[in-house]
Amino acid sequence: MVTAVAYTNFRKDLKSYMRRVNDDADMLLVTNKDEHDNVVVMSASDYDSLMETLRVYQNQYLRNKVQRGMEQIREGAATQHDITKD
Repeated sequence: MVTAVAYTNFRKDLKSYMRRVNDDADMLLVTNKDEHDNVVVMSASDYDSLMETLRVYQNQYLRNKVQRGMEQIREGAATQHDITKD
């Protein structure tokens, strides 16, 4: 669930809210009198993850590849690979 905070309160305690967003891996809705001025604050790592998910979803080849992999897992046809070599 996204926490909401008024812009004036956000501004007064910016550092604390930024720390909370990063520590809790949650988003923060900063509200203003005009709802068109509302913004969402999230950690940079969460943003990067969201953008990567969006890129995969928008790329039909990658999206199909993920879907095939998910089907293989559901069917028990997946194999485990060691990707780290000493």
